[in-house]
Amino acid sequence: MPTISDHPLRYALVNELHARPFPQLPVPCNAVYVAIKEPAEAVNRDRSRDRAHLLDLLDRYGSAHPQPDATHYSGPMGRAELKWESHTEFVTYSAFTPGISARPFDPSEAEVFPEDWMAEAPGKRLCSVMIRVDELPEDEAGLIERLEDWFVPESLAVARVVDGAAIIAGDFRIDAAGQMRFAVFVRAGTGARRVGRIVQRLCEIETYRAMSMLGLMRSRALTSRLNEIDPKLSELVATLDGASRSAEVLLHELLSVSAELESLAVKYSFRFGATAAYEAIVNQRIEVLREERVNGRQSFGEFMMRRYDPAMRTVKSAEGRLRSMAERAQRAAELLRTRVDVERSAQNQKLLESMDKRADLQLRLQQTVEGLSTVAISYYAVNLGAYALEPAAHAVHISHGVLMALLTPVVLLGVWGMVRRIRNKFH
Repeated sequence: MPTISDHPLRYALVNELHARPFPQLPVPCNAVYVAIKEPAEAVNRDRSRDRAHLLDLLDRYGSAHPQPDATHYSGPMGRAELKWESHTEFVTYSAFTPGISARPFDPSEAEVFPEDWMAEAPGKRLCSVMIRVDELPEDEAGLIERLEDWFVPESLAVARVVDGAAIIAGDFRIDAAGQMRFAVFVRAGTGARRVGRIVQRLCEIETYRAMSMLGLMRSRALTSRLNEIDPKLSELVATLDGASRSAEVLLHELLSVSAELESLAVKYSFRFGATAAYEAIVNQRIEVLREERVNGRQSFGEFMMRRYDPAMRTVKSAEGRLRSMAERAQRAAELLRTRVDVERSAQNQKLLESMDKRADLQLRLQQTVEGLSTVAISYYAVNLGAYALEPAAHAVHISHGVLMALLTPVVLLGVWGMVRRIRNKFH
């Protein structure tokens, strides 16, 4: 019995749900994470360069290659376990190495990614993170003192996460070696998958925080340009009901401003949309950590509320201001078009009235010409009739003057009637 056919994308869609599994990490271990992005907003970037860069790294360690069109890869790389992911705007590399060094956040641990290989990356380093994963000590007070030695106390964020499975800490600062550092202290008995999820979420929080704050830099440039356009737009709107400048000139200037605002909206729409999406991911990743306060220290969520949320509000404010100004310019242009249409209607009305007057004058002139034409035609017709009837009139003893007098009214009436018939025929 024949079976129903599957949709050609059925398996691909299901496999996408499991395309990027969390790593399974032992305790203790060290994680080095790098995100690389082209400086320009190259959404359709050349992904073949990313793949070539990945293969170069794998060849250095003699590791196997991924599938030709793969957007993610996991596999051994020497002592480390490599995880590679290709995203819309950036590509990430994660290296997980068992064991930790005696020196916390030793820069040599980042050498799992060779310096000359990093220099050849098809883009610029957006994020570089080191995460130290260790066992949770029983003395939490001593742990806090240790964290204050590792991080900047003023920026230090500490939280107990995932129902007490671990304590995470970080100050979101870049150290002298160019690394952002996080510490994860795991409670005994915590599974390797849960540890991997915690580490992965820390990497994602930092990556998407950096990606979303790209919108802040763009919003500052946009705000500077809007500050220049706003007074000009306000001046144009204020002169809409005045007679100092012609409506056509005002409309041209308003359309110029509207065109520039629309151009800015097209230029910045992708970045602002991406910023909103990345912000949502950051908040969601912090939410799933299920944070609990540790010794009165600020949590990651509180840190973001104080330091990160204002930046996102600035982006939203710039986006809303751009949208508001574009709508204001559009409404002003519509009002000005209405004014232009009313003025043109008034001009057309005056033109029609002038045409009516000219038509009346033309009709009167035509009537006058008709009267003169009747007289002229009658004059020649009377003379022609007199010459034609003069022999007969002479035979009956009618003089030339009497004959002319008799013919004149008859001819006038005949010519007048003929002209009337011709005019009625045309009207």
